Amino acid sequence: MALLHRAEIRPSKLALLAAWLPGRQWYSGPADGEPALVAAYRFDDPAGEVGIETILVRVDAGPVHQVPLTYRDAPLAGADEWLVGTTRHSVLGPRWVYDACGDPVYAAALATAILTGTGQAQEYFETDGVREIREPSMTVAATGSPVAPVVGGLRQVRDGDPTHIGTDTVDLVVARRLPGDGSVGGLPDDGPAVATLTGRWPGQSTPMPLARVLPR
Repeated sequence: MALLHRAEIRPSKLALLAAWLPGRQWYSGPADGEPALVAAYRFDDPAGEVGIETILVRVDAGPVHQVPLTYRDAPLAGADEWLVGTTRHSVLGPRWVYDACGDPVYAAALATAILTGTGQAQEYFETDGVREIREPSMTVAATGSPVAPVVGGLRQVRDGDPTHIGTDTVDLVVARRLPGDGSVGGLPDDGPAVATLTGRWPGQSTPMPLARVLPR
């Protein structure tokens, strides 16, 4: 489960993405556009230290972009190229926000969600000891077995659309541009996958492939 806080974040996540997205090779849209939130989903960090959230955004009339993010309370060593920016959370303090494709905690969470079929984390607030569940803005699903994988460290990450994440034990691909509106993007049909993560959100009733685990 993912504990959320009723907090103020400055600059906001969307403000960070407005400055960061135009520099990505897989981004399709105006350089001065304002990203609009389409939907989002979260994974759990079993250690409870790293926030893991994937945000779907659209800029103007462009395609939906999938942006996995991790939130940390200190810089991630050796990951400067994946840094989206820093922000201040009114409850948690300074946060370092990373493109999660370069974060080993995200790779482990994504592989676990896909291969075990657990999907997204349930989100909740806690007020005076009372837990309040927040309805998700989208749903994700995966086919897999109940055996959790051991992912280990990152070997190589090839940014692009899709982004390829190689770990010690599994290979992952993550779609960046989602072709629900007929635009180019999504996950190519490049052979059988071990398992696939799909998502649905308002306006996208057909399950859309978001990420896959590839066989070795």
